[in-house]
Amino acid sequence: MIEIRGVSKVYDGSRPALDGLTLDVRAGEALAVLGPSGSGKSTLLNLVAGLDKPSAGSVTVDGVRVDELAEAALARYRRARIGMVFQFFNLLDDLTVLDNVLLPAQLARTARGEARSRAAELLERLGIAGHARAFPGRLSGGERQRVAVARALMNRPPLLLADEPTGALDTASAADVQELLTGLNADGQTMLLVTHDTALATACATRTIELVDGRIAGSTTPRGLDPGGGGAPAGTGLQAPEGSRPELGGVPSRDGHPGSQGFRHGSGTGGRAGR
Repeated sequence: MIEIRGVSKVYDGSRPALDGLTLDVRAGEALAVLGPSGSGKSTLLNLVAGLDKPSAGSVTVDGVRVDELAEAALARYRRARIGMVFQFFNLLDDLTVLDNVLLPAQLARTARGEARSRAAELLERLGIAGHARAFPGRLSGGERQRVAVARALMNRPPLLLADEPTGALDTASAADVQELLTGLNADGQTMLLVTHDTALATACATRTIELVDGRIAGSTTPRGLDPGGGGAPAGTGLQAPEGSRPELGGVPSRDGHPGSQGFRHGSGTGGRAGR
């Protein structure tokens, strides 16, 4: 699903945010990336999401050389292959829960009936159907993150990226989101999580790596995944579809461009990544 080969990223001549990183993530796997601030975690997510380009090396996701795409193609890539979940939700407060979830489908011009059916399915599955007409400001942190996850899954992306998904939540809400993400992976969803929360990593991830100074400093043995190759976690009875190309994906912003509220931290593309 993800193939990263010899990737380095240098900002403004400073030390590399990523330094010769090589990494594979298989379909059906949930990889958690741990590490101190400045270790390159968010830079990694930015590169996989197509929000930044490497200084050297290649990034391939679901068969697509992301680092070679132009801006218009990157927007299509995010719509088709990526769902994004953010630490602070990035919901539009003047839209209802339902309308927030519908946004990716609207940007992709999905038929209204099909989009509303998919949104209703997700809201029911994630336990927030009763809040469909509510505004995000009326919800708890855990409920808002469930809305954000529903939005990210709206267009059936093969890859879900999550940047500190429990970082802004209280203990109870964090446990709720942890259970949700674990269930999604059990159903076959491939995930790449960046987190400081070791409990989240332990519960949700089939594999964990630690980044230090842009390099992999350690990793766990994969858990619950068929050691013979790709596919869903062992015991789920699911298989990751070969060659699948869902129509839609990504997270929209007010300017109508999916993914423009991405994981990038700081101002512009020249600043150092925050994590």
